[in-house]
Amino acid sequence: ITVINGDFWVRVYLSHDLGFAEAYMHGDFIASPADLWIQNREHLPGLSSYANHALVTLFGLNVRAFGQSPSNAKSNAMTGYDVCNDCFKSFLSKDTTYSCVVFLEKAGGVRGDLTDTWTKEDLYTAQINKIHILLEKARLRPGDRLLEFGTDWGQLAIEAAKMGCTVDTLTLSVQQKFLAERRMAEEGLQDKICVHLHDYRNLPVHFQHQFDAFICVEMIEAVGIKYLPKFFRILDWALKPDRATAVITATTQPESRFSLYRTEDYARKYQWPNYFCPSPTYLVSTADAAIQGKLAVESIEQFAPHYARTLREWAMRFQKTWGPDVTQSLLKSQPPLAGGENLGIFKRKWEYMYVYAEIGYARGYTGLHHFTFVRPSLEPHDNVLTRCD
Repeated sequence: ITVINGDFWVRVYLSHDLGFAEAYMHGDFIASPADLWIQNREHLPGLSSYANHALVTLFGLNVRAFGQSPSNAKSNAMTGYDVCNDCFKSFLSKDTTYSCVVFLEKAGGVRGDLTDTWTKEDLYTAQINKIHILLEKARLRPGDRLLEFGTDWGQLAIEAAKMGCTVDTLTLSVQQKFLAERRMAEEGLQDKICVHLHDYRNLPVHFQHQFDAFICVEMIEAVGIKYLPKFFRILDWALKPDRATAVITATTQPESRFSLYRTEDYARKYQWPNYFCPSPTYLVSTADAAIQGKLAVESIEQFAPHYARTLREWAMRFQKTWGPDVTQSLLKSQPPLAGGENLGIFKRKWEYMYVYAEIGYARGYTGLHHFTFVRPSLEPHDNVLTRCD
């Protein structure tokens, strides 16, 4: 590490990993940022000050109580996703899907980008592959009705509609809704998909027991610990009483690191405000307690290594496409970035995110799990063969 500004030491002393991230964003040092921090994290408790300890405690209590309240949830979504559609397009594949992919072995698997077999289309192919894995887990058939929490930019809903399903999808992001609806219209699917701009806690009354399946891709982290039981009760309320399936993908914490009180760090301040990553067992046990076994666990799978490559792919695209077109769109969407070093700080914030998250997933510091839940009992008119179709 090469420290080029003495502010680095002050930031790390006062704010630990958040200070380390902010030091990188402000150009206070030169190094491989997240790998350096994670390798030394267990040796750094001695740097903690009384002020930092107090702030960490207060932040954890505040997030647990208010972090994902209905009023905060919209603000959190705006911070995470309403930055600028062109910025996201610059590093995502053409489907504009902002979540972990599942790479096929013919594309080199989780290390394909590090080999001579890499192609530009690998990311898009893997995203579509991931979406269809989730649709298959949800047991969707033509004519089924799907409920989705977290629209993203609409590709999952589009793929489900192409299968013959109707889709109701929820988002709190104005920019996502705008682009998703335009993409759906371009596909001629506007009559098959409805994008709702409102909170999942405020579903219309007529949604009760209307859905054959539910899918939520990396949105449950934004639910928060306080509202997680309510989240599952809403699923139970919206899904049909029989033959229904729920598929949830989530960034998770391993049980060895899991805590109900989370400190403020780079990700919770700058990328996904106030998010809460459960451990796999906590998510399952919370679901069971909230709805008393009305949805049974069908499968749990770990895909963290795929996220490491996903983030490397995004980072590469971000660096290659960063230029006048992207920066002009950013400045138009976010005028404050025009001041001083703000644009450079914004760029380094994203550079840090890619490495920070990649190393976390690659080293098992965080996980990415797919959870599948199903209605547990056969109905009189159902049978095992149709149940498993």
